[in-house]
Amino acid sequence: MILLLLSCNKENVVEPIHENPEVTLNTPQGFPALNSAANKNKPTKYGIELGEKLFHEKKFSGNNTISCADCHKQSSAFADNNIQAIGIYGRVGLRNTPPIQNLAFMKFYNWDGNKLTLESQPLVPIITHEEMNSSIMEVIGKIRVESEYTDLFKKAFGDDHITPDRIYRSIAQYEYTLISANSKYDKVKQNKGEIFTESEARGYQVFQQKCASCHSGELFTDQSFRNIGFPLNPSLEEAGRGRVTGIPADYMRFRVPSLRNAEYTAPYGSFGQFSTLRAVLDYLDNGVLDDDNLDPILKENGNRIPLSEQQKDDIISFIKTLSDHAFVGG
Repeated sequence: MILLLLSCNKENVVEPIHENPEVTLNTPQGFPALNSAANKNKPTKYGIELGEKLFHEKKFSGNNTISCADCHKQSSAFADNNIQAIGIYGRVGLRNTPPIQNLAFMKFYNWDGNKLTLESQPLVPIITHEEMNSSIMEVIGKIRVESEYTDLFKKAFGDDHITPDRIYRSIAQYEYTLISANSKYDKVKQNKGEIFTESEARGYQVFQQKCASCHSGELFTDQSFRNIGFPLNPSLEEAGRGRVTGIPADYMRFRVPSLRNAEYTAPYGSFGQFSTLRAVLDYLDNGVLDDDNLDPILKENGNRIPLSEQQKDDIISFIKTLSDHAFVGG
């Protein structure tokens, strides 16, 4: 009996194996293909669960008050409705918080496209003075003592080692699942029992004529960078895409945003220049700021996109058909 007990050491204890199946990301009809990073970091059951928990973790900030979810609220299509992002101690950031939806199909991230993969993005808010004002090692030190985290890391990655790379990968896996493609527009296009109102139908036609050069495809963005003459951010730190490339021609060019769920994401513009969709259309109609690299579409039309009041109403009616109520939890 003694010999039998001695033989039952730790090496012979078989721990339960947690299956961690991959979760398929279904590409909605007409959407671009998944980006290459999403194919390399395929979401899994526990990777997503861990990523969602980390996304809501306030210990990411230096004083344990700010999580990713505090600036990316589901009810606002994962934006926050502030003019500029507000972080730790009420510090105001450089830009407006962009919504995070359909990121698995995007080529660039952030207003200036300074990140090409989601996995490289989470560190930015963690270390930024105006956002979380912390460090990844400080974050790991806080969460590694919690058994719920060590258990989830083990389920997601095979052991309980908490590393920066695993944190970034799991958050990205969760964000890859935030797919919005169930709006009235989608149901109309797919003949699922919805039809446009007269105003929405007119708005769709005007949109195709006046807006679709930039807001094209099923994502309603061509993912390009353009200067469309919006009022300038007074911060000397701002240079738009030029901040990344150092090319003068990229000065004040910003990534064309998707218009899906735009109804929920006011204010609009790289630093919240416009409080409403109507304000955006009024500005484009009245004339925009001139610049050497102003988009040719505007230059060729006298630095404006002429619109009647009826056309503005109809475009807004159409944009609201891009609202996915289930996605925002409505």
